Amino acid sequence: MRKAIVTGHTRGLGAAIAAELLARGIAVLGLARGRSPLAAIRQVEIDMADPAALQAWLAGAALREFLAGASQALLVNNAGVVAPVGPLDAQDPAAVLRAVTLNVGAPLALAAAFVQAAPQAERRILHVSSGAARNAYPGWAVYCATKAALDQHARAVLLDGGMRAGGMRAGDVRVRACSLAPGVIDTDMQAAIRATPDANFPMRERFVALKEAGALDSPEDCARKLADYLLAPGFGSEPVDDLRN
Repeated sequence: MRKAIVTGHTRGLGAAIAAELLARGIAVLGLARGRSPLAAIRQVEIDMADPAALQAWLAGAALREFLAGASQALLVNNAGVVAPVGPLDAQDPAAVLRAVTLNVGAPLALAAAFVQAAPQAERRILHVSSGAARNAYPGWAVYCATKAALDQHARAVLLDGGMRAGGMRAGDVRVRACSLAPGVIDTDMQAAIRATPDANFPMRERFVALKEAGALDSPEDCARKLADYLLAPGFGSEPVDDLRN
């Protein structure tokens, strides 16, 4: 039996991923502040940027109970924010702390709890990363740094698991991880980026041009490709990758 946990499952790419995994017969537990209309999904309403709330939930039995009996367990760390956007003198320190907690603290804590909650399963962790993890953008210091942290986390998990880049070690690898950039997707986050003042994000016009050229991937198309990648036999042999490759 395959079971998956998807964070930020109520809209955008997260909603599409949850629906795609359900369509493939995989049980899904969604974690988000709101609720999804998907009837088949199990849901927990939680603010993953609230460390006390997340810690309390992880200390309970819900995660272990959901993953019980799974032969393959999947974790998709999708929830994240691009804000605050702008140079240092325009960044609200409280927004910085919230972004770091949601973009880094929550997925790393959840990854550890996830692995411990399903010791008998083959476990796969997918961090939804970004090209911004590998290329610096003006105004995106926080977003670039937090996504780069996910990349490094996946690299270290690969070393912990005894795999090597470019191929799987012989034998049964029980924990696999990849920080995967999905490309540019037509979501609310992209709309927020296009609405950002040029003074805070000088590269705004580039994203406006992508939208006008019809170059944005739909959440549903991206979710299908992401699910194929996550479920492929070689998942985890590359700790950092780009779905467009």
